[in-house]
Amino acid sequence: MLKFRFDTKKYEVNEYLVLLYRFAILMVFYSFCRLLFYLFNTASFPKVTFASFFTILKGGLMFDVSALLYLNAVYILLFLLPFRFKFRNGYQQSLKWLFMLINGVGLSFNLIDMVYYRYILKRTTASVFDIAAYDAGNTNLILRFFYDFWFIPVILIVLLVLLSVLYSILKPMPFRFRHPFAYFLSGIPVILIVLALSVVGMRGGWRHSTRPINMNNAGAFVNAPEEMALVQNTPFCILRTWGKKAFTPKHFFASEEELERIYTPVHVPDSVGPARKENVVVIILESFSRAFVGSLNPQLQDPRDRSYTPFLDSLISESLVFPNAFANGRKSIDAIPSVTASIPALVLPYVISERSGNTINSLASLLTGQGYQSAFYHGAPNGSMGFDAFIKIAGFQNYYGLNEFGNEADFDGIWGVWDEPFFQYFAQGMSNMQEPFVTTLFSVSSHHPYEVPAKYKGKFPEGRIPLNKCIRYTDYALQKFFDSARRMPWFKNTLFVITADHAVDSDIPEYYTSVNRFAVPMLFYKADGSLKGVDNGLAQQIDIMPSVLGYLNYPHPYVAFGNNLFDPSAKRFAINYLEESYQFLSGDYVLYMTDDKLNAIYNRTKDPELRNNLLGTIDLAEEQQLQKAIIQQFNNRMAENRLVVGK
Repeated sequence: MLKFRFDTKKYEVNEYLVLLYRFAILMVFYSFCRLLFYLFNTASFPKVTFASFFTILKGGLMFDVSALLYLNAVYILLFLLPFRFKFRNGYQQSLKWLFMLINGVGLSFNLIDMVYYRYILKRTTASVFDIAAYDAGNTNLILRFFYDFWFIPVILIVLLVLLSVLYSILKPMPFRFRHPFAYFLSGIPVILIVLALSVVGMRGGWRHSTRPINMNNAGAFVNAPEEMALVQNTPFCILRTWGKKAFTPKHFFASEEELERIYTPVHVPDSVGPARKENVVVIILESFSRAFVGSLNPQLQDPRDRSYTPFLDSLISESLVFPNAFANGRKSIDAIPSVTASIPALVLPYVISERSGNTINSLASLLTGQGYQSAFYHGAPNGSMGFDAFIKIAGFQNYYGLNEFGNEADFDGIWGVWDEPFFQYFAQGMSNMQEPFVTTLFSVSSHHPYEVPAKYKGKFPEGRIPLNKCIRYTDYALQKFFDSARRMPWFKNTLFVITADHAVDSDIPEYYTSVNRFAVPMLFYKADGSLKGVDNGLAQQIDIMPSVLGYLNYPHPYVAFGNNLFDPSAKRFAINYLEESYQFLSGDYVLYMTDDKLNAIYNRTKDPELRNNLLGTIDLAEEQQLQKAIIQQFNNRMAENRLVVGK
């Protein structure tokens, strides 16, 4: 079987053993990437032990086999063709180039996620390509990413060089047959066997009842939902979500009447008082996790966890605040529909889904019908994340971005205008609007690459992570905004709503649970002090629109998937999407539903680390019915374009 050729410094081995050898190399490389992924994000997985990591590695093999078989299907077929010409040098060199290209891409995605994971808190899926295509001006961001994380391409180059060397150690050698046709005949059953084994590997099992493994199958190898990212690999997640439809109709309930009785997103004011013609200002702060807000974390004792939001803390003491508020998505692109139109980000971001052309209502469109002027402010280059396109669909009358701001000197070079000058631009812009008005501001500075304006270098504390100083800078910009706004005539007649777009890594252990990874601040502020206090009930971004409309005594029916937080009879909940599962918070409990089946229940207050799965030991039938009803209403109305009253 073996024939040594010292002149070429390669070993000639039977071709099928060579194929197994090269596939085994890839398996080792993927396990190594998994180890790097863990080492770069150790704080995100506090419950992983030495023993449990081996279980994760074992589970990861199944996902690696599946991904590598998909990626290398063409290579394997070309390698196995039962013709002797495939042993020629030219053919073999072409195969090597194909092998290196395909697997170089796979390794690249695995390595990029070592860093990117901390921003989206999950493995990258196919939606990243839709988001990239939807966004404008990505080049600078990509270049800055590789500049800051230069070790990623260095590691990739080292791995590719090593992969190339290991690939060439063994040279394929055919079985010896006297007649070429005999070799051809011997190759046919081999191809069929490899094809059958490949199908088994891609599906993740050989049983007839085995469904092709999906991302949620990683749950069988972990102690907590967030650890599923360790079991998975990025190429697998991209391949499994490619072309996936976001809003497939659900049929949990036999009749529409039963569904409507349990939950309906149609809000019909039952008793409307006099309309409040107050201005509405919604401020969405980039990456402002609840973890950074000291007044919402009195339990934290580490000096490094001091508040990075002293002004926001002072405002909270004068506001109606919701300490148990959660984002409905994990990316900035998720937040705008959630906050302004009460549309959560379930499965895919709404704005890049196949239903992004649906007719929707929003704060802007509904209040414009009541005589309001509306505007959206975002200091990024126009077209960034497609915000300007979405706000047109949502009914905002005006959009103000970098182009309208007009002063390139205040551009940070990456994301947009520094928050301090843009917040002042925002304040002045509202002074030029006719009251009543409704506006939304989305900040930009509290983001990678974690820089502040040159004049503030060293002014703000670094804290646990580089982002902390940026949070402190944006909080300072917010303070300066309110200092200016208080001197303007519209200020006293304005309802302010402040929240974050999503949560991010804070390096604080208690915020690494799958629940707290969505934790954000939320508060309602009025200058006259009429809104003040603490509401410990559940709240979420999609509650903002119906709450504002309820506060203003908006008189007409509308569609919103959240609750009016001012309505004491509302069924409070929070919903988001996590690793192929719907995460549903109701009361003290969190329920996880995967593939339309309830697969976990935790008491999030008594068991904040979500270690004790109560499934089968507790009856939460009412909560589960509510979860199903919300998902069915959301999916079916999305699929049928019924997001406004009358459709």
